Amino acid sequence: MYNIIMLYINKLNEEDINKFALSKNIVLNEEELLFTYNFIKKNAGTILKNPSTFDIEKYKDFYSPDTFSKIKKVFNEYLRLYSHYL
Repeated sequence: MYNIIMLYINKLNEEDINKFALSKNIVLNEEELLFTYNFIKKNAGTILKNPSTFDIEKYKDFYSPDTFSKIKKVFNEYLRLYSHYL
């Protein structure tokens, strides 16, 4: 499963990330979008291999409080739903 997810992530672009965020009612400003894109590209593999060790709180200062709250909620929801596949 890891390899399939990483193939998908490698094809992602900023527009894909923005569309997903908007589908979850998250509006990212340009700076937040760029940070999120670069973060996913750089760290997705590590997070997928060890999702329980990822501390999302370390990244709250990169987002507005409202945006971070929504991102955290989506992250935790997906972690709960899909972590057993990793």
